[in-house]
Amino acid sequence: MAEGEAKTVEFPAEAHRFGRGFLRDIWYFAALAGDLKPGKLQRYEILGEPVLIGRTRKGEVYGLRDVCPHRAAPLSAGRLVAEPGGGEAVECPYHGWRFRTDGACSAIPSLAGDQAVDIGRIRVRRYPVVESQGLVFVWMSSDPRGEGEPDQPPPTFPGIVGGAPKLVDRMVFDSHIDHAVVGLMDPAHGPYVHQNWWWRSPASQHEKAKIFEPREAGFAMVRHPPSKNSYAYKVLGGAPATEIVFRLPGLRYEHIEVGPRQVLSLTCLTPLNETATRITQIMWSDHPAFTLLRPFIAQGARKFLRQDAAMVNLQNQGLAYDPALLWIDDADRQAKWYQALKREWTASRREHRPFANPVEGGVLRWRS
Repeated sequence: MAEGEAKTVEFPAEAHRFGRGFLRDIWYFAALAGDLKPGKLQRYEILGEPVLIGRTRKGEVYGLRDVCPHRAAPLSAGRLVAEPGGGEAVECPYHGWRFRTDGACSAIPSLAGDQAVDIGRIRVRRYPVVESQGLVFVWMSSDPRGEGEPDQPPPTFPGIVGGAPKLVDRMVFDSHIDHAVVGLMDPAHGPYVHQNWWWRSPASQHEKAKIFEPREAGFAMVRHPPSKNSYAYKVLGGAPATEIVFRLPGLRYEHIEVGPRQVLSLTCLTPLNETATRITQIMWSDHPAFTLLRPFIAQGARKFLRQDAAMVNLQNQGLAYDPALLWIDDADRQAKWYQALKREWTASRREHRPFANPVEGGVLRWRS
């Protein structure tokens, strides 16, 4: 490649197809900051890739491909050791090869003194990892050699108040991230999937109209009073106003304000591979209800997530036959926006140009 020539990156054709492939050159949620303890090595699967994410004893987070290039042992099964000249390295449990947190090999113990091997040319892939607002994000590059660096900061969220999260719940959906995202943003399934006395029922359905607008790499249902048949909001008292935002690749949050008090419910979808997506539900609040009613709120949130998971498993019986999906009017408009956002993200990265949000927004109407 000539000096100064732009590097061309090949994006897989399925990168923006619904139910196929994954978005690249974007931050994915990996863990809560509290999950990463100094010196501990943790293995994750993200986009079908094995990723070691750890924290040095000085507190810095890092990410490496969790495969030793020597004999393919997982580096996460090894240990973090001090380097003779300073710094730290991950030591493979099989033969003791060491890799610094930037991916460079620093030691091969089996080499004899007269064996001239340039270990500086041996590397494992390094994944850019950032800790922000108590959350850990990993940048998944489109560069197959793993050389792509982030050109944007990780997402930030309003309403992260009151220190540590009040609630955290995790589970894995047996689903591609696209089906999990569309299920998450679907406004019409609630009365059928979430039939709880404290939420709503099919008998309570009525027509709704909400204003939507484009937001950074996504869209928002602009701030509004909760629906009158959403009983769970009543525990907050006062006159709550809520805003619901979605942004690529799979982040949805609801920010509720009740006077000076706030609630943030953040759902992070992290694709493990083509058929599994990890769902992490996190809630922060300085509202007294989360102190007085925390066990009941936690139980309700967990039940919601498991009801969704049960429907995903049921839906998989039909998806096994790869049917065409029929999406109707405003109730499915958010799902169509999601597809448009994916297409534009992939096109903008391939063409080396700024992302242009394709969402026009407006008023959407549906019954639920």
